Amino acid sequence: MGNLSLELIEWFDESGQEMVKRIPEDGSTDIKYGAQLTVRESQAATLFYKGRSGDVFGPGLHTLKTANIPIITKLLSIPWGMESPLRAEVYFANLKVFPNLKWGTRNPVAFKDTELGLIRLRAHGVFDIRIAQPILFINTLVGTMGRYTTKEISDYLKRVIISRFNDYLGKKLDTIFNLPGTYETLSTGLHKKLAEDFSHFGLELANLYITSITPPPEVQKSIDDQSRLTVIKDMEKLIKLKAAAAMEKAAENQGSTGEGMGLGMGFMMPAMLNNSANNASTESAPATCPDCSGHIPANCRFCPLCGHQILVLKQCSNCNKNITPNAKFCSRCGHPTDEKPKPTTCPSCHKENLPGAFFCDHCGEKL
Repeated sequence: MGNLSLELIEWFDESGQEMVKRIPEDGSTDIKYGAQLTVRESQAATLFYKGRSGDVFGPGLHTLKTANIPIITKLLSIPWGMESPLRAEVYFANLKVFPNLKWGTRNPVAFKDTELGLIRLRAHGVFDIRIAQPILFINTLVGTMGRYTTKEISDYLKRVIISRFNDYLGKKLDTIFNLPGTYETLSTGLHKKLAEDFSHFGLELANLYITSITPPPEVQKSIDDQSRLTVIKDMEKLIKLKAAAAMEKAAENQGSTGEGMGLGMGFMMPAMLNNSANNASTESAPATCPDCSGHIPANCRFCPLCGHQILVLKQCSNCNKNITPNAKFCSRCGHPTDEKPKPTTCPSCHKENLPGAFFCDHCGEKL
């Protein structure tokens, strides 16, 4: 770039990815006294003269004043082969937001889940940055590079984000089952944690978003299986429903295959209904033993106190003893099975109590 062009200095970023641009890009030059520097609204510029940076120029037209006065420069540059010893360069900093920079874990990170144990997770997201302090950014990261883009810095910033993310996730999340609905909270907290790291280089972390946190495929399969079991609370009803649907579909088929399937399902359905009846009788077992009146835990077939079989088939209307279906008299008290139970009269207060009661419900006297 010749000296004439440096009398009017300006810069346009056509790619949208350049963060800093040095003019001239291939080194320094002699900038004339009174050169015009144009800075746009989304830019900031600084003049490096004699190897030191000056003030930051904001938006507007600025007149540069260096020691390179045209006539004097020619006289002073004779000992240096007509090259001016007073060199200068202008650095433009792009102050716009650089959006949609992606970050993610290259390798799964270890996470101690309170329910699943030690698992490995992958995480991905996006972040936005902008230059907050141009001179600090140039001196710490750009140095003497002619141009500096987001490509040069994004890989480093990704590693910083992942490092902080690993620690932050271990402190704020107990299990991945609580992950849905917490992405915004995790993103906000991680953003605050990274703000200081970015400020060391004169950068501002404008936004940070976590788009996904995923466990390995085998853990995802376990989660899906658990979700299915949660939705399907009664597996027996589901099996019956599917069997009935299959039987109905088989009945609609006119071929021999359909007839065979329908016949097979016909043999299966009674057994299924019989199992259901047995389960129902077990589930409807009384809470107290009809023989010794002791408390019976749920789903017990025999009384743990007296060994009485808890199976609701047929009971004596007088003493509640289990009897065979065709018996005409109770094997314990001899009471007729077809006779309606009679109330029991209390010998103390003469109050009538329910048949088979052992104690009076009025005075507590033993019957």
